[in-house]
Order: sequence, then C-alpha cells, then structure tokens
Amino acid sequence: MNQKITEAVKHLIIINVILYIAPKLLTSIDLQSLFALHFPKNPEFGYWQYLTHMFMHSQTMFMHILFNMYALWAFGTPLERIWGRNKFLFFFISAGLGAGIIYTLVNYYQFNNVYNQLIGLGISTNDIQQILNSGTYNDTLITIPKTEMTEFYANYHGQAVGASGAVYGVLVAFGLMYPNAKLALIFFPVPIAAKYFIPLIIASDLFFGITKYSIGNVAHFAHVGGAIIGFIIAFYWKKNSMNHTRWD
Repeated sequence: MNQKITEAVKHLIIINVILYIAPKLLTSIDLQSLFALHFPKNPEFGYWQYLTHMFMHSQTMFMHILFNMYALWAFGTPLERIWGRNKFLFFFISAGLGAGIIYTLVNYYQFNNVYNQLIGLGISTNDIQQILNSGTYNDTLITIPKTEMTEFYANYHGQAVGASGAVYGVLVAFGLMYPNAKLALIFFPVPIAAKYFIPLIIASDLFFGITKYSIGNVAHFAHVGGAIIGFIIAFYWKKNSMNHTRWD
C-alpha cells in the first residue's frame, strides 16, 4: 500500500504539531486551557473547545502526540486516497466532535449522580460549589465514598485534549475498509487482522473506562465515542456504496 502522505492528513499533522509547540513559545497566553475541552459547568468552558481540543496534546507526554500522528498517517492516508480530501476531513472532524460530545455526556452523568447525592444529604448548591472550588469537604457530614468525590472534583476540573477520539474513528473506518489488513500491538507484536485488532482495543478502552483501572489520565470514553461516530459514518457510507464517492 502506497503510504505517501496525502494532503488532508499532512495538514492535520502540521496543525497538531504547531499547536503542540505554540504553548511552549507563547507563554503569556494559556492556549492549552483555552483550547482544551472543559466540563460545561466549569467557567472556562467554551463551545469552540469541542473542535479545538482535538488539535491540542499533552505538553508533558510527547508520546501522546507521536502515537496519534503516527496513527493518523498510517490509517488516515489510505482512507483519504479512497474518499478524497474533503470527505476525509468531514469524517475526521465528525469523529472528533462526536468523541468530545460523548465524553462530556458520560462525565455529565457521573457528575450529576454525585451532585444529586449531595443535594439529598442536604448540602446547599453554594456549599457544593465551594467543594468544587477547594477540593475539600467534611467527610463526617458527606458519607459519599471518597473515590466518587474525587471523580466528582476531577470531572469538574478536567481538561480533555488530543486527536485520539478522531483517530479512533479513523481506526474503525480502516477496519471496515481493510478488515484483513495485519496490524500489531507494540506490547504484543504478533500481526492481527484489523477486524479483530480494532474491536479489541475499543473493548479495552470501554473496560478501562467503566472499571477505572486506567493507567494514567486517559479519556477512554472519548476514544469510545470517536469509534462509535466513526463506525456509524463509515458503515453508512459502505452500506450505501458511498466509499468510492470522492469529495475532492
């Protein structure tokens, strides 16, 4: 398969690299916080962040952007060759937006669950906001498990960044287009067909997202969200013979 980089993939990588470097140079502006996706109840939230968060990456984890850009090149290039530049861009951005929305919905559900428990305990909205601002509370009065309270605080203050959600959508589309292509995990370097490999890593994200066994600060439901939106779009296109209809 010819892997010479295509136009849309090339420019997406360039934008991501520029926005990875920019916060290190423009220290007077907190671009990371401005463009990262915040929780909707957080005062730093902005609707534009559903788009911009997918072009930002962790400043402390170089492997974050490296893996995402490698995957975008490896799996996005053959898709763009089939679909054309504009169709691929539509797909990539749609998967990224879907990832952000589903990630927010999951966080909102978890946040409201604890919020309603606090209201049920007789905690006022002002006191709840004080807990969210300070991260401290009276654990003799509030009997909610500490893990839930920690997650409650983290959901409110969390910042989601990265192209991972959109890239997961690209992975799913690649698997639908090339189900028998052989892929390999870094920690399990045995080639596995894409039709088995991709469901495996999505199932892993779903497992880690539900069980909280995640290693590091990973937005697993953003990955799952991007995969879901990517599957819906790619499956619809394939089902309706639109895979070979190019949007140049």
